[in-house]
Amino acid sequence: MISHDIIKALLRTEKSTVYEPDAKYLFLVNKTANKIQIKRAVEEIYKVKVKAVNTLISCGKLKKVRYQLGRTPDLKQAVVTLKEGQKIVTS
Repeated sequence: MISHDIIKALLRTEKSTVYEPDAKYLFLVNKTANKIQIKRAVEEIYKVKVKAVNTLISCGKLKKVRYQLGRTPDLKQAVVTLKEGQKIVTS
């Protein structure tokens, strides 16, 4: 897999900004990617050193659209901890 296929987006939410002083960043990742692939992809794309990767899967919710039931997709997120002195600069 290519790095940009593994890392879909850097999530910039209110909850994810709480992590930033501790050098932790929240990413939306491919559901089939493992921690080693995520670590390599972040290091390659953002040119930083990764200390640890924690992943979590958010199950999709049932939604009602008019008369039909729908479902939001399942998401896989990764909390990436960077080594001391490292920072991801976004424009």
